[in-house]
Amino acid sequence: MARATVYARRLDETGLNRDALSASQSDDRHGGRDRGTPAKRGPRTPLDDATLLVEIRAVLQASGFCTEGHRKVRARLRPRGIRVGKQRVLRLMRQANLLAPTRRRHRRGDRAHAGTITTPRPDELWGTDATRFYTRREGWCWFFGAIDHCVEDIVGWHVAKVGDRWAALEPIRQGVQRTHGHYAPKVALGLGLRMDWGPQYTAHQFLGELRWLGIRPSPSYVGEPECNGIMERWIRTLKEECLYLHDFATLDEARQVIGEFIERYNQAWLLERHGYRTPADVRLSLTRRAA
Repeated sequence: MARATVYARRLDETGLNRDALSASQSDDRHGGRDRGTPAKRGPRTPLDDATLLVEIRAVLQASGFCTEGHRKVRARLRPRGIRVGKQRVLRLMRQANLLAPTRRRHRRGDRAHAGTITTPRPDELWGTDATRFYTRREGWCWFFGAIDHCVEDIVGWHVAKVGDRWAALEPIRQGVQRTHGHYAPKVALGLGLRMDWGPQYTAHQFLGELRWLGIRPSPSYVGEPECNGIMERWIRTLKEECLYLHDFATLDEARQVIGEFIERYNQAWLLERHGYRTPADVRLSLTRRAA
């Protein structure tokens, strides 16, 4: 016999209904099987939603931070003698627009690594990223670079002490002048730029100059298989073949050493990959074939 059947028959023998048995324990459970309306199991908090929302606002007002999540709010309600579920706190904060602003979600692509970010023609998609290196005099400095997703040659690079949005724009300016011959509005129409969500690449000035040049921003998202993999893989090569092998005294010395390495990379490193043709010859051949 099932255990529930035993308990049901005991209730029938005593002649007491479920409401009478539960009234001595708590009067928070309204409804139930006997009344035909579903009810949440367990005791109910003595505060209703309106009163609890007032307490939540008081916790946020007393906090020393601009944004707080529902988990921290729930934890700070406990010293006030209020114990509620985190889902209820989340629901009330979401309805009252009290949650911290988050990045808008997007529809994710294929996670099976079946896609590709390489292009059949040069100057269709570039990738840009940054890394830091150390010098004894200036301390930590920044390297910014841009790479073509077809030829995989470095079209522009820049090193600076301050890694702001202007330093991030310098490789793009060099690449446009190198591949398009001049620097003018809408000169790079049809070109995309793959980048991450760093503050340099989301700045208004950076995105504004991309629009001025006609470059289409192509941000990479966390969790996507391809992301900014071509530029990130090249930065790994830069670290293994150059940055980790030198102890730079000054920023000028680092600029000279990095420049020499990039020149060797664009010439000697890519010769075997392109059938012993220089990246300039490969770029010219693919451009003529596409035309």
